[in-house]
Amino acid sequence: MSKDSIRVEAYGSVDEINSALGLARSALSDREIGSILEEVQKDLFVAGADLAGNKKGQNVPRITRERVLELEGIIDRFESEVPQLRAFILPGGGGAGASLHFVRAVARRAERRIVTLSRKEDINEQLIPYVNRLSDLLFVIARVVNYREKQTEVEWHGR
Repeated sequence: MSKDSIRVEAYGSVDEINSALGLARSALSDREIGSILEEVQKDLFVAGADLAGNKKGQNVPRITRERVLELEGIIDRFESEVPQLRAFILPGGGGAGASLHFVRAVARRAERRIVTLSRKEDINEQLIPYVNRLSDLLFVIARVVNYREKQTEVEWHGR
């Protein structure tokens, strides 16, 4: 497979999420969130293997609908901890929060790569919702980390 194939781009982008998430985790002091993100990193290995392809005779682990629903439950739980948004916020805050906002952007790029791949080849249909929900989870967790660390969110109201 060519290094510039869309499949390699897709699973390479998932690897980028995982690496950026490792960097963000290194800035975290919150054990609960660190544990959740470690599980996400394990999911990302599954997603990468899933995207690399399920060759005949191989039993490749897959991202499941149940895991997508688990992420949604975590999102709901954390959203209740932070104030409701009234405007867009600028990515930032403390080191850990800002890093998580960056990982969210990397996840959005990976989602775009996976969507492109899905238009040309068959993939696990749960991968797109998983990465979509992952980026939402990262956004909420970035907000929670900043909230717990008493870092101010800067609202954007246009120019």
